[in-house]
Amino acid sequence: MDYFINKILKARKLIEEADYIIIGAGAGLSDAAGFHYSGKRFDKYFNDFHEKYDIQDMYSGTFYSFATEKEKWAYWSRMIQCNTYDTKPTEIYQKILDIVKEKKYFIVTTNADNQFYINGFDMNHYFEVQGNYIFIQCQKGCHNKVYYNEKLIKFMVQQTKNCEVPASLVPKCPVCGGKMDIHIRKNKYFVETNKWYEHQKKYISFLKNALKHKVVFLEFGVGFNTPSIIRYPFEKMVYQNKDAYLIRFNRDYDFCMEGNEEKVISFSENILNVLKKIEGHIVS
Repeated sequence: MDYFINKILKARKLIEEADYIIIGAGAGLSDAAGFHYSGKRFDKYFNDFHEKYDIQDMYSGTFYSFATEKEKWAYWSRMIQCNTYDTKPTEIYQKILDIVKEKKYFIVTTNADNQFYINGFDMNHYFEVQGNYIFIQCQKGCHNKVYYNEKLIKFMVQQTKNCEVPASLVPKCPVCGGKMDIHIRKNKYFVETNKWYEHQKKYISFLKNALKHKVVFLEFGVGFNTPSIIRYPFEKMVYQNKDAYLIRFNRDYDFCMEGNEEKVISFSENILNVLKKIEGHIVS
């Protein structure tokens, strides 16, 4: 039997027999869904920033040291709008939902683009470890609260001229009066809200229960930027629990740790194509 088809059949059987599914999602999943941070999509949305600042892609732009808050928010507002507020459900996320929706599932992700919410997943079983683009926080984390930003972000995009927003739109912390920032983990000031801790506890509780049963970890596009959040823990739990298996979707890093070779199925092929083949046999 063809090696690829054999992997599909094995993955299908594991998912069908699983009592619990745990989804781990990294940047590679949203890239596979079409939210590319470079190339033509970057040129379409950020050509002016490329010409003015020589920024080469969306990701590197998030680390750019803009001279003013007006420039920083012009960049970030467009970044958030094109990757979150202007997006619609995508086929790849919908395929994942079709595969897991009848199962007990939980999602842990390092992505901040809100795509699981946009695609209709159960947000009661969701832990976004690194924050979410749709919120802003005090830049110095002076208080434990974040603020929904859709109206502000969209207005910023509309009012941007010459890669700057009007000074009147630059947000100030309502508590300390200082600068605000996007709610993503990039330094020690990241705000872990009460909701963040609530979902962390839900994830830990779900894991403890799932590991007493047949559980399949579905890992999508997780590389080595922050492997200690998803990749390493998934491998460790699979290694330590006899009824735990991992199905890894990763174009560049499809290998597994030594000792897990019989418990990990890896696909370096196009994620959507693989999901279609798996879904075609699971969903009737």
